[in-house]
Amino acid sequence: VQLQASGGGLVQAGGSLRLSCAASGGAFRTYSMGWFRQASGKEREFVATIKGNGGGTFYADSVKGRFTISRDNAKNTVYLQMNSLKPDDTAVYRCAATRHAINSSIRYSGSYNNWGPGTQVTVSS
Repeated sequence: VQLQASGGGLVQAGGSLRLSCAASGGAFRTYSMGWFRQASGKEREFVATIKGNGGGTFYADSVKGRFTISRDNAKNTVYLQMNSLKPDDTAVYRCAATRHAINSSIRYSGSYNNWGPGTQVTVSS
């Protein structure tokens, strides 16, 4: 499956953005779809995942209650609604897909074998 993220930009602290990730070339509903981010000089970190076939959602503690991941299987698209943004949320965000993740490994980037190019999110203070 091929992935393309969009929706990044510059926003003030406290603001909102919605990222989209469009998928093509695979049975989208069977994929678990994740968002990861990497800030300059830091390691990539897990943000959120929504499992395929109605399997549930998972969030990093740092975004729980502020970010919401959702998917529209008819549009082959996964979304990340980001509210109450903080400067610490500044990073390149990438979407990823896997058909093989289990709950215990869903937060690890190595569980995902399809990645899209990133979209920059910058939150100013």
